[in-house]
This record gives sequence, C-alpha cells and structure tokens, in this order.
Amino acid sequence: MTFTDLLLYAGTFVFAITGALKARAHKMDILGGSVLAFATAYGGGTVRDLLIGIRVGWMNDNIPLLLVITAVIVVFLFKNNIHAFEKTIFFTDAVGLGLFTAGGIERSLAHGISEPYSIVLGVMSATFGGLIADLLSGRQPSLLQKGELYATASAAGGVVYLILKHLHIGNNICLAVCVAFVVLIRIISRKQKIELPHI
Repeated sequence: MTFTDLLLYAGTFVFAITGALKARAHKMDILGGSVLAFATAYGGGTVRDLLIGIRVGWMNDNIPLLLVITAVIVVFLFKNNIHAFEKTIFFTDAVGLGLFTAGGIERSLAHGISEPYSIVLGVMSATFGGLIADLLSGRQPSLLQKGELYATASAAGGVVYLILKHLHIGNNICLAVCVAFVVLIRIISRKQKIELPHI
C-alpha cells in the first residue's frame, strides 16, 4: 500500500462521514446512513471508472466497506455532539476534495485519458459522490446550488496538479500541493463569498 493509497482511504472516510451526516439531517435510519455514506465516498470514483471502461476499483477491496461502516458508527456515537463535530467537516471535506481530484486524474491518465478530460474525470471523482447522495436523499444537489466554489476549486487544483507533474516534481509533493490549493480556494471562497457569475 502506497502513501497515496493511505491518503485516498482517508479521503474516503471523510466523505463517508459527510454522507452519514446528510442522512442524519434527513432523519434516516442506520441503513439509510450507510447507503448515503457509501454513495458519497465512492459514487464519483464509480462513475469515473465506468466512463473509462475499467473494473470499478472498490469491488476488489474490502477496506472501503469497513471505512463506511466505521464512519456511520462514528456519526452515530457522536450524535449528541454532532454540531461541534460538523465544524471540522468543511475542512476535512475540502481535503477529501483535493485528494480525490488528484487521485481521479492519476487513474484517468494511467488508462490513456487525455489531460483535459482527466481533469473532468478528476472533478467527477471528487464531486459526483455528493451529487448522487443528494439525489438519493431527495434534496437539490449542493453541487448545482448557488454558493462558494466547490467543483471549480477541484478543477483549479487539478490544473495545478498537472502543471506540477509536467515540471517533474515528486508525486507526493504534487498531491500535497493540489490538496492545499483546493483547501485554500474553498476557504477563501467561503470567507470572501466568492461565486461564479450567474447564467
């Protein structure tokens, strides 16, 4: 298991917690929470792999299932203090966004996808899990709502990631800079209330 794998598993756990929190907001039972947690954590990567035409990665890996179960249990056990816990979700979600952006781009490039479309697939890897979870829970997808930069932050981080790779900088450094860049954009866009122009 590589360092990148460990970081991606951490991102998976973070997104699974986010999905479980959405389920709690909709007063779902523990099964519903598990479904939303798994959809949030692995929905984007699943769509990416299907579009590339390769076997879905988590189908040969038991760790994602354990991470989802653990995330649901954590949210269940800390439900009395969930408001304090939610304050960290914005930052951990931003880190997960960066991790899955870089991971999605890497996986796409490894299977012969061009760089522009690898960025598209990287953004899908990072954002479509939340989109699927929102659709399953019957709410307007947050990805499509007016608000601070989210998919845009992912795309910008992806561009930075590819530029660094072209400069032959170490992969772990590329990954770390990508994550930091995405987190920075998310923080700035929220504090400064930066939004994309309306159509």
